[in-house]
Amino acid sequence: MPELPEVEAVTRKMRAAAPWSEIVATGQFRPTTALDLERAVGRRLEGVTRRGKHILLTLADGPVVRVHLKMTGNLVVIPDVRLRTANVRAWLTLSDGRGIVLEDPRALGRLTYHEGIEGLFDDLGPEPFSAEFTAQHFVAQAQATKKPVKLLLMEQRAVVGLGNIYAAEALFQAGIHPAKPANEISVVRLKRLHGQIVDVLTAALDSAIAAYEQPGGFTEGENFPVAVYGREGEACWRCQAAIRRMPQGGRSTYYCPKCQR
Repeated sequence: MPELPEVEAVTRKMRAAAPWSEIVATGQFRPTTALDLERAVGRRLEGVTRRGKHILLTLADGPVVRVHLKMTGNLVVIPDVRLRTANVRAWLTLSDGRGIVLEDPRALGRLTYHEGIEGLFDDLGPEPFSAEFTAQHFVAQAQATKKPVKLLLMEQRAVVGLGNIYAAEALFQAGIHPAKPANEISVVRLKRLHGQIVDVLTAALDSAIAAYEQPGGFTEGENFPVAVYGREGEACWRCQAAIRRMPQGGRSTYYCPKCQR
């Protein structure tokens, strides 16, 4: 699914489109795609923000429409809502005729209306680019669990936004095996991983923004130069050992058996 860099790129593109108008109608093709979306009708859209992998459409007087892109979703502003494509699953019609549409070939994305954000994200950790995501915070989170470190990164409590691709890449850059229990990793190595999380997501954000400036579809990590993800059997660019894959938490984890310990 889209990870933080891709979701942030979509958020920035939405803001650049300046869809600041009243919502006059909503629609969806599947009842499971949107929940209570009709309650947004009559409210003006005033902002587009992000929390973790969630996009928030902020409405006048406090309500929000939360958007989760899931595996293949994309949120787009189109000049005429009547021109929506076959892949559009839900939409908001603006008073100026434009539309905010959820394009989603696999129809897994979700839009939900909420009266405010209180309680929505109580289970999420700090943003990786925020002042709250300190090395000390990350070390404390890791030392408090026996979970494999890859699963710690994926659960969104120690830090938000990491998915399968960038968690694997950060662990490779830090030289840490993804199955290593988090509380058995030294403080020095955890601090190195903290820095690599920020560095990897920064580079991935730059590539995602560039990709979303191009027309057509986009997949996560499309322009990001991966070192291990999806490269099973290929040579590690550091040591030439064959990259391996293992199941972990219902997903495939890629790693170098020599560089990561």
